[in-house]
Amino acid sequence: MVDYNAGVVEEFRANEGRVSGPFEGAPMVLVHHRGRKSGVQRVVPLMYLPDDDDPDVIYIFASKAGAPTNPEWYYNLLAAGTTEVERGTQRYAVSVDEITGDRRDLAYAEQAQRYPGFAEYAQKTEGVRTIPVLALRRTG
Repeated sequence: MVDYNAGVVEEFRANEGRVSGPFEGAPMVLVHHRGRKSGVQRVVPLMYLPDDDDPDVIYIFASKAGAPTNPEWYYNLLAAGTTEVERGTQRYAVSVDEITGDRRDLAYAEQAQRYPGFAEYAQKTEGVRTIPVLALRRTG
């Protein structure tokens, strides 16, 4: 997965935020995070959902393709509370907040409607975990 992600990151940066393959046409963001235990800097490519009412907010989904556990980047972002993202050709600072309840459910349902793979991920995790949703708000 690391090699695959590295290829997506490289393609993203070479094509002003656009990638091919299964993510072609999807809104993509590169999320920087530091390992809370290792201290290692990492970058993960993720699909995002823009907030319709606030252009400074995007939502990311800790789906891990429907795996039974949350991805490590989720814990790293929560621990840090802030990070940087690359969106298109811009790189900027963001705050990180987990959203829950109705707000989480609405964001996840919208993402699943736009990209049915997310509905499949929710089915895979049903009864095991609720896929977390993080709001990234531009701060810089």
